[in-house]
Amino acid sequence: MSALETAAPSHTTRRRWGRVLLPVYSWLVIAYLVFPIVIMIIYSFNKTIGSMQLVSFTWNGFTGQWYRQWSDVPGLTQAFWLSIRLGLTSTLISTVLGTMLAMALVRYRPPRFRGKSIFEQVLFLNIAAPEIVLGASLLGMFVSLNIGRGFLTLVLSHVMFSIAYVTVTVRARLAGFDRSLEEAAYDLGANPWTTFVRVTLPLIMPGVLAGALMAFALSIDDFVTSNFLSGASAPFPVWVYGVTRVGIPPQVFVFGTGIFAVGIGLAITSIVIARKKV
Repeated sequence: MSALETAAPSHTTRRRWGRVLLPVYSWLVIAYLVFPIVIMIIYSFNKTIGSMQLVSFTWNGFTGQWYRQWSDVPGLTQAFWLSIRLGLTSTLISTVLGTMLAMALVRYRPPRFRGKSIFEQVLFLNIAAPEIVLGASLLGMFVSLNIGRGFLTLVLSHVMFSIAYVTVTVRARLAGFDRSLEEAAYDLGANPWTTFVRVTLPLIMPGVLAGALMAFALSIDDFVTSNFLSGASAPFPVWVYGVTRVGIPPQVFVFGTGIFAVGIGLAITSIVIARKKV
C-alpha cells in the first residue's frame, strides 16, 4: 500500500472530526456567553418571599409583578435614563467623528495628512489601554482643570474610548470601497457633499451602523470609567454596583432584559440593512 493511500483515510478522519468538533465548540462558547443572560431573564419573573423585595435565586414561582412595578425603585429609573441619554449622546458624537477620521485615514496619505501613523497608533493604544488607567487619568485631568464631575465629563470620556472602535469599524468598510462610483457622481455634476450623502454614505452605512452599535453598547455597559467620572448622578451600571451591597431589586433584571431585547433588535436591524446593501 502506498503512502498516499495510507494518508488519505487519516486526512478524511481528521476532516470528519473537524466537522463535529468545531460546531460543538462554537455552540458551547455561545451557550457560555448567553447562559448568564438567560438566567437574568428567567429570574426577572421570579417571586420574592418576605418584606424585602430583593432578587432571590431560589425559584419561588412565576410573576409579572416586577414588569408592572418597573419604576418603583428610587433612583433606578433615573440611573437608567441617564445611561440611555449618555449612550445616545456619546454614540452620536463618536459616530460622526469616527466616520470622518476613518475616511481621512483611508483617503489621505502624507504629506497631505501629516501624522497619519501617529493617529493610527493612538487609536490602537486607546483600544488596548486598561479602562482603569483611562478613568484615573481622565479624573486627574478634569480635577486639574477644575471641571466638576457629571454628565459632561461622562460624555467626554465615553466619546474618547468609543471613537477608536467606530473608526476601526468604518475603516474596514471603506477599505474595499470603489472610488469610481464617486468619480462618476462628480462627472454627472454632483458636488462633494451631494456625492457623500447620495453615494458614499449609503454604501458605507452598514459599517457606520456597526460602529454606532458598538459605541452604544460600550457606553451603556461601561462601569470602570463611569465610576471615576460620574459624580453625584450615577449611570445604570454604577448604580447597580452600589446597590449590590444591600441586595439587588428584581427591577434591575427587568431593565437588563429590556436592554438585551433592544440590543438584539438593533443587531437584527443592522444585519437586515447590511444584506440589503450587498
